[in-house]
Order: sequence, then structure tokens, then C-alpha cells
Amino acid sequence: MAKLNPKTRSGTIAALDIGSTKICCFIARSENGGLPRVTGIGHQVAKGVRGGAIVDMDQAEASIIAAVNAAEKMANETIRQVIVNLSAGYPASETVGVEVAISGHEVGEIDMRRVLDQGSPVTDAEERQLIHSIPIGYTIDGNRGIRDPRGMFGDRLGASMHVVTAASGAVRNLVNVVERGHLDIEKLVVSPYASGLASLVEDEVDLGVTVIDMGGGTTSLAVFFDGAVVHTDVVTVGGCHVTNDVARGLSTPLIEAERLKTLYGSATSSATDERELIDVPLVGEDNRSQPNHVPKSYLNQIIQPRLEETFELVRGQLEASGFDKLAGRRVVLTGGASQLQGVRELAASILDKQVRLGRPIGMAGLAESTCGPAFATCAGLLHYAVGEIPDRVGRMSAVPPASAGLFGRFGHWLRENF
Repeated sequence: MAKLNPKTRSGTIAALDIGSTKICCFIARSENGGLPRVTGIGHQVAKGVRGGAIVDMDQAEASIIAAVNAAEKMANETIRQVIVNLSAGYPASETVGVEVAISGHEVGEIDMRRVLDQGSPVTDAEERQLIHSIPIGYTIDGNRGIRDPRGMFGDRLGASMHVVTAASGAVRNLVNVVERGHLDIEKLVVSPYASGLASLVEDEVDLGVTVIDMGGGTTSLAVFFDGAVVHTDVVTVGGCHVTNDVARGLSTPLIEAERLKTLYGSATSSATDERELIDVPLVGEDNRSQPNHVPKSYLNQIIQPRLEETFELVRGQLEASGFDKLAGRRVVLTGGASQLQGVRELAASILDKQVRLGRPIGMAGLAESTCGPAFATCAGLLHYAVGEIPDRVGRMSAVPPASAGLFGRFGHWLRENF
């Protein structure tokens, strides 16, 4: 994806993707502004996570520690800070317009800071927490379409800010479980934003594209236009819901439902599905002497309606947001659930857009098993760090603990600004 800021970061960086089905850690090094090279990879089956939210602190902590330890061992390094994705807490976004007076002088860094700080509103810490406040465009005396106003002259400097918030409780639980693993969260990044950073090309970001990240517990989306992310949203349906439907419909254990979905499942039907039989183990029955054969078409008739529902919900969210037209006719699918056969064709039919699968690009050192759509979010977290993308919040250090009280928050503000 195109660099959104010429500044780059060097040294060791670590990304932690906490999903509903897997937890993944990438450790990478970036030297002299070059592409990040992954030196350590660790991933584990996620336990204690549902719908992207932490539901069991002990199990989630153990899964995180196991993934991080595997990556540290491979990279031969010990990490202290990680960049973490966020899918829980119903992330919601809005565009905020702000303006400050500059009295006719040349726009400088102080003016940029003033206008960007105006676009970082204080949210109710008891309900919503600010995750991102991203500049998506500037104006000088009402003239739009300015990407970088520094060095220009005018009387009024304005900015459009893309503000993303999430439920405070879900964010605190995520922060707490990571800190229990003796790690500090450097930044939080909403999952579809990270997936887009890893899998999009420059023209897509400029002309308009929707990234749909199909995870295990949620399906999240991000709209990119004119070089920036301008909208994010989430629907609480994912690949695990498809697996549960298969398990119930075929009366088979969840682990067998996942296997059948992966090996034989498809989001679209074919003429041979009725003739092809698959063996379905029945739940609670240990005796496999008598196989239970069902047509493949029966499996696909369970899978297809749930995926149709998912894309119809995504289409509805896009239309309700008003960003459907701005996003153009391009869709990029990422996430593990996007790899199911026929998903691309089904998405194209329901969304009436051109659809492709997105994989991590611009990343060296990834093994073949970790360079697919399922690992786009983790790779995108590294891109976020290396690119030093403008974000007035992004860093968790910018969010004081809710329990700190008035003086604690004031002291945090002093540390952050002086």
C-alpha cells in the first residue's frame, strides 16, 4: 500500500493479532526505512476469545503467551511492546470537521498540531474509548483537496478527521489480558484497517476500495479513498457461525464440522454436488463401523445461507453509512473465512462489485503457510508501525486508565504533552 507519511521506523517491531479462532504474533525488523522482514512467527489456537472479545482471561492469556514465546524463540529476541488489533467493542467511526485560525501566516507544525488535536474529541470513558483519530483531508480558507498544508498561507486551517471509537469495557479487557502476559500495548489498530494496510495497492487506496476482513467471530470492513481510511464498521457474524451451522445441521462435532467445511464446503453450488457423497461422523457416536454418508449439496445448502446473510449485512452497513459509492466497485477479501471455496463469487454477486482475495504484500520473511489472507491483519499491524501513519490516538499511551482519577489523568496529559 502507498505510504501515507514519508516518516519510517527502524528496529524491532512486534504485532499481535488476537482473533476468535487464532492468536498470531509476528516479530520483524526494519532497517533504513526498507520493507519489514519477519524474523519470528508464532500462532496458536485462540482460547478464551469469542467474537473478538475476551471471555476467559486465563485461557486468553495462556494462548497469547504461547504465541509470543514461539515468535520470540524463532526470532531469538525478547519483546516488551506489541501493536495489537481490535475487533471487539463494536468499533464505530464518524467523520469530524474542525477548523482553527492561522491569521494569514504560513502553516507550520504548531498549526498542524492545533487542528489535529481539535479532531481528537474526549469520549465518555465509561462507555466509548477513542481508538483512532486520523486526518483524511485539509482545507485552507475553504479550499478542499489539500493533503499536506504545511508551507501554505491562509486565514483558516481546517481538517477532516476519521474518528474511531469502541466500547470501553472490551478495550480494557483486551489491554488487561495483554499486560498480564508482561507486554505493553504500543498501539491499537482496528482489524480491517490493518488488513487494508497489508493487502491493498496504491491505486486501490486512491480510487476507492472496501476491505472485508472475514474473521472467525466477526466480519469487519474498512473503506479507503484518496489515500486514507475513511470508514470502518463491523458485523457480528463470522466463520465460526458457519461452523456452528454445519455442526447443528449435520449433527456432527464442532471439530468435524470445521474439517468438513474446509475440505468440502463451498459458498456456491455445482451440478456434481448432489452425486458426491461425504462421510459425516455423528456427535456422541464412537463407533465408526457404519459410515454416515450425505450428499455434498446438503453441506453447501447449510453454508451458503449464512454467507449470503454476512454479505447482505455488509452491503446494508455500507449503504447506511453513505460510503458505498465512494468506495467504488472494488472489494478485497481478507481473513481466514474468505478462503472458503466460492466466497469470492458469492461476494461479487451480492455486493455487485469486483472482488479479489487480499494477501500480505510488501513483507519479507513470511513463510508460505503465513502469507495468505488469514494473516493479513497481523502483517498490516507491522505496516502500521513501520509507516508511522498519522494518527492522533493509535498509541495506547495516549489513553489513560479509567481508574487513574482526575489527578492521574492530568499527570498523564502532562507526560504526553511535555
